[in-house]
Amino acid sequence: MASHIQKFKIALCQLLVTSDKERNIARARELIEDAALKGSKLIVLPEMWNCPLSLQNLSKYAEDIDAQDSPSISMLSEVAACHEITIIGGSIPEKANGQLFNTCCVLGPDGQVKAKHRKVRIYYFFPSDSEIKKTGDTTFRESDTLTAGDTPTIVDTDVGSIGIGICHDIRFPELAMLYRSRGAFNMSTGELLWELMQRSRAVDNQLFVATCSPARNPNAESDYMIWGHSSLVGPFGDMIATTGHDEATVAGEIDYSMIHSRRENLSLAEQRRGVIYKTVDVLGQIA
Repeated sequence: MASHIQKFKIALCQLLVTSDKERNIARARELIEDAALKGSKLIVLPEMWNCPLSLQNLSKYAEDIDAQDSPSISMLSEVAACHEITIIGGSIPEKANGQLFNTCCVLGPDGQVKAKHRKVRIYYFFPSDSEIKKTGDTTFRESDTLTAGDTPTIVDTDVGSIGIGICHDIRFPELAMLYRSRGAFNMSTGELLWELMQRSRAVDNQLFVATCSPARNPNAESDYMIWGHSSLVGPFGDMIATTGHDEATVAGEIDYSMIHSRRENLSLAEQRRGVIYKTVDVLGQIA
């Protein structure tokens, strides 16, 4: 496992997102700095932390990250360098080549962007006519607005190797399996209605899963109600730290010896039947 330290503190900043982008950026800075001052070396923001997840309005909040025309990423860069921390920058709407992406940037202690992950699994929801009548639900199809990324993202940081997923990405076990095969622990941002999914990914792959959600805001211009409950799950599927649905920062400790212990006691990797089934990643490597 690629890690320069064995044990460290992680903080998940469950930010209350509003339609005021400047306010969101300023508030995110406050939460990150507070967590850094309390000793966290890895800090995580939620999905779409700089604007509400309202598909029809994402384009007006979008930023050109590659052209360095991104006030959100510039703020993260400044704070990361100032406090010498690693930041998993949740996600923001990214504009590139006439398309919109749901994108997460990872910032290192030098303030540089170490990796950029574009959400791979684009969510859609088509309720039946009866469900619409009963619950008032409407169709929610991200593909009408967002373009899916096509690459898994694993980044080697000062606190270890981290695999990135955004919200719906964690629903699919294959991505976490690939990350586990490359020695990463799993990170997801976004609305997470499913504690079961977090714990399943952790237990199946014997790794840490850290998930960060926005806080619930009934007045937000969002297309769905945020669940909240940002959590840190250990390799035994144990809930190490979690929060409710209000704005809060939840912190916990990641200790890589727990992964080593779990895998020594139950060596799933050695017991896999590679002759029967294989997992192939996008680079053509067998996992």
